[in-house]
Amino acid sequence: MSVYESTFGFESILGQEKPIRLLTTLLQNGTIPHALLFIGIEGVGKQTAAMALAMACNCMAIKPKHNPCGCCKSCRKIESNNHPDIILLKPSGPFIRIGQIRDLCGTLAMKPYEARLRVVIISDAQAMNPSAGNALLKVLEEPPDRTILILTALQTSDLLPTILSRCQHIRFNPVSQRNLESLLIQRHGANPDEAKIIAIMANGSVSKAVSMINSINRVNWINRRIWLINEVESLPVSSMGSRMAFAEKLSKSKEILAESLEVIKFWFRDLVVCKYHPEKIINRDLNDKIRRASKKMNVISLISKIDDIESAQKNIQANTNLRLTLEVLIMRLAKV
Repeated sequence: MSVYESTFGFESILGQEKPIRLLTTLLQNGTIPHALLFIGIEGVGKQTAAMALAMACNCMAIKPKHNPCGCCKSCRKIESNNHPDIILLKPSGPFIRIGQIRDLCGTLAMKPYEARLRVVIISDAQAMNPSAGNALLKVLEEPPDRTILILTALQTSDLLPTILSRCQHIRFNPVSQRNLESLLIQRHGANPDEAKIIAIMANGSVSKAVSMINSINRVNWINRRIWLINEVESLPVSSMGSRMAFAEKLSKSKEILAESLEVIKFWFRDLVVCKYHPEKIINRDLNDKIRRASKKMNVISLISKIDDIESAQKNIQANTNLRLTLEVLIMRLAKV
């Protein structure tokens, strides 16, 4: 989901003053490197910033002031994904495969059609398998003329060190809870209470916050968080039938399953954090409940449950049997 709201370019990106300042400085000085790596969690504006940079590099306005005008022929083509020299490469299924990189290399062997600077945006670069990563490395070692490559990824540890060393890194931080609350209230009609809860659950991601407030009835999200936490808390003493019923309910709400699993993961994460840094708890409105639950569980068990959730999330993304994956997960979470 785009982080664009009502304006174009860098000014539309929420809460990323430092990376945007760095990008505009590179534009002003004419020192844009041939390869950039945008690092940060999902939904904080990495791809939006990459598109804004592509627009700024090719804007036809006389004085764009290093922010694209959004109105010229080039800007309109890029914004509508119709520019022949702005290439967006995404994972095919769970991976970016070597065939995709080879096709890209074939395109880059030719000169840009009309752009001053051709821009290649490789989204979710952490999804490159090793062969794809090695194929891309050849492009980074011998960058094509008038071409900028922008990679986006969740964290540097997911990429080959040889790729990391050939890119300039720009970090995008999670958006503050205060900024998310303001966005939800001012632009999406949320009331302060629901904005606060959804901002907590979004954990710094603009796209996740907007998705959650638009996906189902807002009050239901507030209630659903409490329901999920209560269900998970009761798992160790619940019957087998209750556990399977919980898994079934999760599977039937597929459109909000990703957010539901994040809520459960944040809950266990808070139980760990409470033991060492209680001031860093995400669900701060549930401090007392978290403190009581944390005392009952040891760190090893909690970390194991977080690992189980992340494993289930990966399996779901890989299109494994959804119901079976959730049933296995619930049984693991029920272990004391």
